[in-house]
Amino acid sequence: MTTLDVAFVRAQFPAFSDPAASRWAHLENAGGSYVPSQVTKVLSDFFVAKTQPYWDFGPSITASNAMDLAKARLPATFNASADETHFGPSTTQNTYVLAHALRAGMTPGSEVIVTNQDHEANIGAWRRLSATGVTVKEWKVDPLTGMLAIEDLAELVTDRTAILAMTHASNIAATRNDVAAAAQLVHDVGGLVVVDGVSHAPHQAVDVNELGCDIYLYSAYKTFGPHVGMMYVNKHVLAEVANQGHYFNNDTLNSRLVPAGPNHAEIAACAGIMAYYDAVHAHHFAQSPADDAALVRDVFGLFAAHEQELMTPLAAFLSSRDGVHLVGSPSAAHADREPTFAFSSERITSREVYEALIEAQVSCGHGHFYAHRLIQALALDPDDGVVRLSMVHYNTAEEVARALTVLDRVL
Repeated sequence: MTTLDVAFVRAQFPAFSDPAASRWAHLENAGGSYVPSQVTKVLSDFFVAKTQPYWDFGPSITASNAMDLAKARLPATFNASADETHFGPSTTQNTYVLAHALRAGMTPGSEVIVTNQDHEANIGAWRRLSATGVTVKEWKVDPLTGMLAIEDLAELVTDRTAILAMTHASNIAATRNDVAAAAQLVHDVGGLVVVDGVSHAPHQAVDVNELGCDIYLYSAYKTFGPHVGMMYVNKHVLAEVANQGHYFNNDTLNSRLVPAGPNHAEIAACAGIMAYYDAVHAHHFAQSPADDAALVRDVFGLFAAHEQELMTPLAAFLSSRDGVHLVGSPSAAHADREPTFAFSSERITSREVYEALIEAQVSCGHGHFYAHRLIQALALDPDDGVVRLSMVHYNTAEEVARALTVLDRVL
């Protein structure tokens, strides 16, 4: 396995050469990642002569080409086709539109299953369908660990199950859920599976074919890009959903779930994510990838190996410290969980731990992180909530050590 050249990686990100930003150990990546220069350059170039795309004059052609490049390359981040890939304003908005589109195919008594582990973006829109005659069921977490059990889901699935909305990995519990097993249960009764992959996509290549899900969503601003919501919808589902876009776009599959006008510049800037992956791949591998899907797999293999080194000491510390409650699996294996660690202490408040980390210039957060129902299920005060430290591949062992020094003192 080729070792990730972290110095090369960090050289791609303007934040690490910025005098203000570079002082911080940025361990709040679950809230949003830094952006490489490949992304900022596309965005800057687009705004130099920003104009309406898809006309035949020079700047418009340039804008069209920039957007088309993103539309051609980003489907590889799902291992899906271009007509199954949607660019929306955010994952929250994409989910809201999706719930409206799928509601039209349900009948009174249809059942939707949600969890109390998810970010509210993947819960609220589905729960609101109860006002229209849909029955909403809740797949509950273990109140001690914050984890979901597939056996509990099996008891909820019936022949009226229309949709299961679940997270691939919670932004708090961070443990990977068995999407494939859940999909099998739901597909056996003719239902659809919607997966929130926002907290998973920054850490491992996504393959919707292996997962067996019908819909998968993630946020590009968590995967080193602009604030765009990415959504895969299986083409068979797309053919059946109620069109939410302009009526004259009804036959254009990847316009059917985009009621608003696209954010031209930010869609174009998504191509910069793939350009960054190109640079990382070229630096580490002698042979070019067979295609963009192989590119993503190769690069995320490098990322995962480095993240494993980063997360191991933090997982060991939090799992062994008396009076500290780590949400999710105590495993330090990257195959089991994301390098995101949310925890609380019996001795001091999460706010106090957070303040000590901020004083040491460790970027982090505390509270419920929009997983309000999960924090309540864990019997914690949502306002104080948990402290969250989250890493991605550009972080260093030294940054983690800085956080551990603080935690060793305050916990």
